[in-house]
Amino acid sequence: MASGEEDILLEESADSDDGRELYEHFRFVADKGQQLLRVDKFLVARLEKSSRNRVQQAAEAGCILVNGKPVKSNYRVKPLDVVSVVMDRPRYEFEIIAEDIPLDIVYEDDTVLVVNKPAGLVVHPGHGNYSGTLVNALAWHFRNTPDYDVNDPRLGLVHRIDKDTSGLLVIAKTPDAKTALGRQFFEKTTKREYVAVVWGVPEPEKGRIEGNIGRSLRDRLQMDVFPPGGDYGKPAVTHYEVTEKLGHVAVVKCVLETGRTHQIRAHMRHIGHPLFNDARYGGDEILRGNRTSSYRRFVENSFAVCPRQALHARTLGFVHPSTGEEMFFSAPVPPDMTAMIDRWRNYCGESM
Repeated sequence: MASGEEDILLEESADSDDGRELYEHFRFVADKGQQLLRVDKFLVARLEKSSRNRVQQAAEAGCILVNGKPVKSNYRVKPLDVVSVVMDRPRYEFEIIAEDIPLDIVYEDDTVLVVNKPAGLVVHPGHGNYSGTLVNALAWHFRNTPDYDVNDPRLGLVHRIDKDTSGLLVIAKTPDAKTALGRQFFEKTTKREYVAVVWGVPEPEKGRIEGNIGRSLRDRLQMDVFPPGGDYGKPAVTHYEVTEKLGHVAVVKCVLETGRTHQIRAHMRHIGHPLFNDARYGGDEILRGNRTSSYRRFVENSFAVCPRQALHARTLGFVHPSTGEEMFFSAPVPPDMTAMIDRWRNYCGESM
């Protein structure tokens, strides 16, 4: 069983309506005699070092919940309402240590930083991963930037990808940038495209997968797909298109309409096409093809070449929080996936 960040996220986080992982930082229960009061005023009276404007920005970004649902800053708190402040990273109960971990920087200015995360790098520190994470690398990168405090939840990563998924992430360098980018993820206006290799060739070769994503009822470290419109799980939609057929596997482009935990991994397994070498979702077994000894060796060697789920966050688009400019970034498919894909191309050529 894989360990690391995604285990922690599944244990401790909650899905937001925009697909970001949200972690509860503060919780208040209104008294039985609570008079109707705007939630921004309610929170300013209870949060130290927080302004009403900051609370209103948090509400706009979907980070103020009442009874588990996002509310606007003009929501009026009622008796026994449970008011939560959530953020897109866990509470750090320890100091983040700056570590000289190389960053593949795709773009940087005074407001945002875009990085291409390699597979195997955990994003946030947490239980079992207190060092060697992307956040530790950011602490080093910004060590001489006095306005950037890696422990400040108003700064930093706006979204995440799994430990063993590679690809693009955006980091906010100012509180206003994080609020603006968080709002874009909340409103589903960002543009994200993934490249995956899956077992088999989906039919039809271009389609839409819709089904709620929620924690599996059988395995708490997996996510599963449930009927759309049901009470369990969060609504999720993945658009996919086969871009290359390679015998018993296919290269697939996935575009997220939502962004739930393990959405692509769970959705593709749901339609019978798990990601290649995805140990958590059964893709690390031979699921297609005749199991001759030579074929088994070929697949095992392919697993070794790409020793993780074959998934890469290739593109990321958003509106720049300061300039209003449409920004669009692309990161090439990494060498482990390209080498594995080339092996399948050669295998198909030899087998024809």
